[in-house]
Amino acid sequence: MPEDPQPLVVRAGEGEEVDAAGVRHLFALTAGQTGGRLGLEEFTLPPGVVGARPHVHADHDEVFVVLAGELTLSTAGDDVVLTPGDTAAALRGTVHGYRNDGAQPARALCVYTPAGYEQYFRDVHAAVAAGAEPTPELLGELRARYGTTSS
Repeated sequence: MPEDPQPLVVRAGEGEEVDAAGVRHLFALTAGQTGGRLGLEEFTLPPGVVGARPHVHADHDEVFVVLAGELTLSTAGDDVVLTPGDTAAALRGTVHGYRNDGAQPARALCVYTPAGYEQYFRDVHAAVAAGAEPTPELLGELRARYGTTSS
């Protein structure tokens, strides 16, 4: 740790952009920037798109904050519709998935702690760019690399 650490500043619209199976991810903070402490992204989910089918993380927590549109959170129980300003925490072991059932794009922030799950989205992007179809089987195989199982 530097003797005089400084805050990390990322300006609006800056970061690493990754398109993973129709979802635009803009990573403002990644494991490399935060020493693995946390990751922060803004994602945009077009209408009618499933961002993630129900799954469970063993190694990290996720917190979602909806900025615009509606995000439907799938849980082990009922689906929950989140609107701007709503927050949901998918802690380790929690079944969750999300999709946009609305008519407008959904935008949300997602915090990962600890960081590192952003690599999953890089892997999805690379696989699709190489010609692979983002099938549930492929996504499950890629998720398994990061302590995540389908539910």
